[in-house]
Amino acid sequence: MLLSAEHLSINFGMKQLLTDVNFYLNEGDKVGIIGINGTGKSTFLKVLAGVVEADAGRITRNPNVQISYLPQNPVMDDNATVLEQVFLHFPADFRELNEYEAKSMLTKLGMPDFDQKVGTLSGGQRKRVALVAALVHPADILVLDEPTNHLDSEMVAWLEDRLRAFRGGLIMVTHDRYFLERVVNHITELSRGKLYHYEANYSKYLELKALRAEMAEASERKRQSILRTEREWIMRGCKARTTKSKDRIQRYEDLLNRDAPETDDTIQMAAATSRLGRKIIELHGVSKSFDGRTVIDNFSYNLLRGDRIGIVGRNGAGKSTLLHMMAGELPPDSGFVDIGTTVKIGHFSQEGRELDLSQRVYDFIHEIAREIRTAEGTFTAKQMMERFMFPSDLQSVPIGKLSGGERRRLYLLSVLMEAPNVLLLDEPTNDLDVMTLSILEDYLQTFSGPILTVSHDRFFLDKMADYIFEVRGDGRVEAFVGNWTDWAKNRQAAETPARAEKPKQTQDRQREKKLKFSFKEEREFSTIDQEIAELEGKIEANQNAQVFAGSDYVKLQELQAELAQLETALEAKTERWIYLTELKERIDAQGK
Repeated sequence: MLLSAEHLSINFGMKQLLTDVNFYLNEGDKVGIIGINGTGKSTFLKVLAGVVEADAGRITRNPNVQISYLPQNPVMDDNATVLEQVFLHFPADFRELNEYEAKSMLTKLGMPDFDQKVGTLSGGQRKRVALVAALVHPADILVLDEPTNHLDSEMVAWLEDRLRAFRGGLIMVTHDRYFLERVVNHITELSRGKLYHYEANYSKYLELKALRAEMAEASERKRQSILRTEREWIMRGCKARTTKSKDRIQRYEDLLNRDAPETDDTIQMAAATSRLGRKIIELHGVSKSFDGRTVIDNFSYNLLRGDRIGIVGRNGAGKSTLLHMMAGELPPDSGFVDIGTTVKIGHFSQEGRELDLSQRVYDFIHEIAREIRTAEGTFTAKQMMERFMFPSDLQSVPIGKLSGGERRRLYLLSVLMEAPNVLLLDEPTNDLDVMTLSILEDYLQTFSGPILTVSHDRFFLDKMADYIFEVRGDGRVEAFVGNWTDWAKNRQAAETPARAEKPKQTQDRQREKKLKFSFKEEREFSTIDQEIAELEGKIEANQNAQVFAGSDYVKLQELQAELAQLETALEAKTERWIYLTELKERIDAQGK
């Protein structure tokens, strides 16, 4: 065991972030911390890293264990160079031994100018320098807060490989769901001051969480059913006799006082848009250069109503520049942008709008719009804030009291409150929790106007984009049909030398010639209908058994596991039936 935290409690102002929780980290554990923005994920990491103290509880670390910590907003020396910042807290002999590795990592992360002053760096560049400083540290435990923010897809892939190969313990907060899927082997969810631990990657975590919720709901249904029965008995007993069974009354009171299962608040988004005419945004031969370097060269495009476009490319290639020109916020050096008269752009920029940290949350939103009309009806500013998980007590606090993720969510709400009919989103997934991202994706799928998104979030682009624009950085903007995965395969195929297709074609011809059942396939085809019927019967019996299992958690879990196996077997058997049926049809057709 590398680290243990027992009976930990953390209070932040008037908010209780954690209450009497336990957390353990063993060598080889790679833990992803997830939870809704504002629940205290970053504070929890600071406590585990030893940066701040918990209010109660005990943290035990092996005395020989080294911890390396990447904060969400690293503090740096503006007068130091990039390389000096990486080794700022290390002795000179350590720098001599590790300077080559640090330079290699900086280059991979798009920071080749090692002598550049930190004070001249953007926020994303500073985060990448801090990431190198954390990774070059010879640590047994890595504690990383949003390590994938401001990394392009190539950088994220490099970081994935490095962290998968890391043999120590890893604890990180990240919104990147593909990262959680491929790197971590444990998920710890922070919800309502409690920690819920799942020995799983992201997809398995979703299954286990759904199972936990189903079991809690089944237990609550059982409790309510018993309460109704016992309440009727007590009411009848009051008229029939003066004494009642103490055990039965105690059972009723215990059930009555038991808390119902808590559920996380979720954002509810309803698309509110203005009328959109035929002309939307047209780019005619636009070009843009900075310091003699052309980032967009003679690019033309006519934006259509149903466009769902993801914009990808390396950091600094010109992705945000393209969005700013489309929004009419940045004039092109040549060419022109024609924006329709009915267009109302909602531009969610990477920098975000300037927020007055002393202004109340309610006042900020109320100044934008007092109410908003959606397909679900008209909502006031207060109601929309509540739907975005800003309850009444949080609406009255200054914006400066919000966490980074909560401010990002507030900014997103401010963009949507303006009822845009065209959305330009620049890195919308940065600092948003995975729950909010899922709801945002659902919202975007119901949005009636065009959407253009600059993002390095591969999961988000796979779900949202129908087209990919790749900004190459040399002026070219190349268009691909499909989502991020389609684009990545296309790029890989383009960069891989063409391979001889003759062997594959030979195999295809051989496969086409084999138009007959083997002995095994013939027997399988004759029995597969009966086998599918039997599996369907077992599934129905299992579902009936779950109804009667009630609050027997052990039995219910066994039945759920059995059901999953049965459904997997049925799916496989059904796919096999389709294959055999199609083969039989082809055999019959050939015979004719």
